[in-house]
Formats: sequence, structure tokens, C-alpha cells
Amino acid sequence: MKTKHLVVSVLTIVFLGFSGVGLYRLGLNQGQEQAIGGSISHDGDAPSNAGDVDSKTGKKVLYWHDPMVPSQKFDQPGKSPFMDMQLVPVYEGGAGEGSGVQIDPRVQQNLGIRTAEVTRDSMIPNVQVTGEIAYNEREQSIVQARASGFVERVHVRATLDRVRAGQALVDLYVPEWVAAQEEYLAVRRMQGKDLGPIVDAAQQRMRQVGMSEAVIRHVAASGTVQPRITLVAPRSGVVDEIAVREGMSALPGQTLFRINSLETVWAIAEIPESQAVLVRPGATVRAETPALPGQAFKGQVQALLPQVNATTRTLRARVELKNPDAALAPGMFVRIALGAASREVLTVPTESLIVTGERTVVMAALEGGGYQPVEVEVGTEVGGRTEIKRGLQVGDRVVVSGQFLIDSEASLRGTAARMLNDTQRKPAPASDVRHKSVGKVEALSPNAITLSHEAVASVQWPAMTMEFGLKADTSTVKVGDRVQFEFVMPSDGVPTVVAIKPAGGGAR
Repeated sequence: MKTKHLVVSVLTIVFLGFSGVGLYRLGLNQGQEQAIGGSISHDGDAPSNAGDVDSKTGKKVLYWHDPMVPSQKFDQPGKSPFMDMQLVPVYEGGAGEGSGVQIDPRVQQNLGIRTAEVTRDSMIPNVQVTGEIAYNEREQSIVQARASGFVERVHVRATLDRVRAGQALVDLYVPEWVAAQEEYLAVRRMQGKDLGPIVDAAQQRMRQVGMSEAVIRHVAASGTVQPRITLVAPRSGVVDEIAVREGMSALPGQTLFRINSLETVWAIAEIPESQAVLVRPGATVRAETPALPGQAFKGQVQALLPQVNATTRTLRARVELKNPDAALAPGMFVRIALGAASREVLTVPTESLIVTGERTVVMAALEGGGYQPVEVEVGTEVGGRTEIKRGLQVGDRVVVSGQFLIDSEASLRGTAARMLNDTQRKPAPASDVRHKSVGKVEALSPNAITLSHEAVASVQWPAMTMEFGLKADTSTVKVGDRVQFEFVMPSDGVPTVVAIKPAGGGAR
């Protein structure tokens, strides 16, 4: 009886043992199948190749990668050959592509991120500059002596006095006129025929000594000698210069008075050289001055002077203004609005620009919800919007609030990517840099070995289980052994074991 019970117990134990082994194998196979992470997939909708569209996100998968080794790209999903983790898909237009940034929608709301569309607008630049009033030199008159004489009386004695056209300025006694006029009158009193040429010659003589046609006609009409002449103002304006006083002698061609008109004046405007391209001769302007509040003066740009002020970096423009009632006086300060031609240009809100000093950047919103820094070339700014010459297209969206936070994140990622690229461009030879660690053999094949290793300080790895390439003799080790090993990081990025030995034994 006892023997029978013993046999039954042994058979039961054997059956349970085989059942356990089978269940263990089944679970192991399922676990390995899941660890492959997509190389064997039971979800028919999940993408299995680069270029497929993910049914969950509706986006095209560009490739898979290990976030800790982003430079390595894989055409199919699976387990990372570097770390004990699944490969991560990178979608077209997503933040993982290029140097974009992905931000959770809830975080976007908390940060107050707002976007605006790039539009094509009709921009009318309005350049606001300052200037100073000056005389219009093209409306300046000079009063000169036409013959030698003596100044008997000066009617206008002070500069900046206003005069009217035809107003008397100075009386001159001209001795040379006496002889010429007496000769002319004597010829006219002669009797005889064919005296016309002689009379004409006498008149010509009076013209040569500087007598005007008005004086000659007066002598002919009155029949008396006119030894004195009164010089009058040729136009209304302000006497800017007086070079004569009573008792002086005057010479032919000597300037006696200089008169400036106030019908129009010049405003010499200082235009920043960066805005000078917007100003053209003939452009209309509107000027105001604190001296005459509420009063506006209209005019136009007469010329751009070919000289730049080296201190203020401004270009001077000569603006001609109408001056009714002679209200504007030289030296007055004026504010000038210079109009320019309308242009159809791309514009963005000025607040969306990030000016670094070396370049100007905007944060462009991507279709997938990410953000991409874009370098742009800007033009003029009018009414809170800035012209975009290069870098964006109509319909693009840019961030106008919170872009500095996004730009900081993009800069950090860009720096990391550049550091990684520099490392890849200058890989260390495999035989020069070896990293050491201790671990347990989890799996072993002719070309690969899986190790659960301790932290590796030389490459800043934490303790983990991962697969290595294998270029070492493994005859002294087997699955389950605790080993000491050395590995290198070759240019292809796959860590490779080059020496391994049981813990406590000699390395091979």
C-alpha cells in the first residue's frame, strides 16, 4: 500500500514539473515576443515600417530611434540595441524631426501661448523724423549797385526787417549818370534829319553806365537830369544782409542787400540711414511745430543730400514747405511725417520677433502641434507689424506670446544635438577607449551578449540590462555567470564587448 502511494506521488510530481516547464516556456516566449517591441506585432493597425501611417495619430512614421542615442535611426520598431527599452517613433512634422519643440496642449494653455497668421498686407511706411527750418535759398534776392556812386540815404537799417516788393531800400547819387543824361538830352534838342541813330547811341550810352530802362524813360519823359536813384526790394521777404551805410561809396557789382523770401521755407530733416530707402524726392510731407500747436504745414521732399552724419548716422533731406502768413521762421524745430509708396508685403506681428543681435528668429507653429525656430529677414515696421522678406510664407503661423520660453527649449535641444554631432564627427578609436564594468550574463550568441551590468561611470550609464556586440572569447563564460568585461563605443554607435572573464578570473 505504501509503495502504491509512493508511486502515485512521484508521478504527480513529475507531471507538475513538466507542466511548470511548459508554462514557463510559454511565458518566456510571450515575453520575448513582447520584448521585440513590434518586430512581431499582433496589432494589425500598428506601423511596422518607415513610411507607414500610424492609425492612432494619423501621422506618417519617418523612423524609430532610441531617445538616448538619437543619431541611430531604424526602419522598423523593436527593442533598442543600446538600452533595455523600446524604440520610439518619430513622426513627420513632429517635434522629433529637426530642431522643433513639442509642448503638451495643457502646458501651452498655462503658458498663454498665442499664435498669429503670416499675411500679405498693403504697407504704407510712415517715416517720422525731426528737422529744422531754414531759408529757401532758391528764393533769395541780391540788390547790387550797377554804377559807382555815393550813398545818400538808407531806408532799411536792420537785418531781419521785413520788406515788401517795391519798398525803397537806399538812395544813391551817381555822378557818371549826369554826363550821359545831359548828352542824351542835348541830342534830343538838336534839329535836323536822320538824328535817330544818334539818339539811339545816346540811350545806349546811358545803359552802359548802369541806368535801368525805367530811369531812361523817366529822363526822356521829364527832360531833366536824374543824378540820383532809389533802389527798391525786388520781392517781399526778410532782409538777411545789409552791406551799406550812409556816406559810403558804392562800386559796380557790390552787394548792398540780401533778401530772403518767406513764401516757402526749407526743413532740413534728419533721416536714419536705415529708412532713407523709403524716402524719394517728390514725396508729400506733413510738418508740425510746438511753436504753432494745432497748425500743420504741407510740402514735399525736394532732395536727398548726398552726405551722412557720421555721429548720428542720419541722411539729410531737404523738404520744401508752404509758409502761409510767414508763420515758420528759420531755426524752428519741426516734426515731419514723410509718406512713402504703398507696397504689398508679407507681415507678422512685431511682438513675434526674437532679436538675438546676430539674427532675427520667429517660432513657427507646426501642424503636429510642435514649434520650429525659423530665421527670417525683416524689413520695415509700421503699426505694430513688420515686413518679412525671407523665411516665411503666407498662411504660416508664428508664436506671438511665450515664444521666448519655446526658444529656450529649442536652444537647449539644438545644443545637445550639436554636441552629439561633434562627437560623431570625431569618434574615438575603439582600441583607445575601453570602459569596464561587472555584470551577469543573461543571453549569449556568437555575435552578441546580453548583460545585466552595474553603473558605468565612464559613460554615465545607470545599472541596466542591455545587449552588446561581441568581439571577445566567451569560452570560459556561460549564461548565468557573473563576469568582468570591457567594452568600446565604435563609430557605428553599438557598444561592443572586447574582453570578458568570470568575476575573479583572468581576462581574455
